[in-house]
Amino acid sequence: MESLYLLIPIALLVIALAIKILFWAINNGQYDDLDTESHRILFDDDDQPKHQPDTNEVDNSVHSRNDSL
Repeated sequence: MESLYLLIPIALLVIALAIKILFWAINNGQYDDLDTESHRILFDDDDQPKHQPDTNEVDNSVHSRNDSL
């Protein structure tokens, strides 16, 4: 029972903080345009050129050999 004297004020502070964060987000325009981001994920980004490997690059990869014979 005595823990309620501590938990109720802590819960009220958490609720007040959540409401403050909600109003901050609303005032800063976080919820102004919800459709653009949901539509943007559906389309490919074809504006950027695809990376083509340079012909002057050296292949430094290690190739395994069968030396057990």
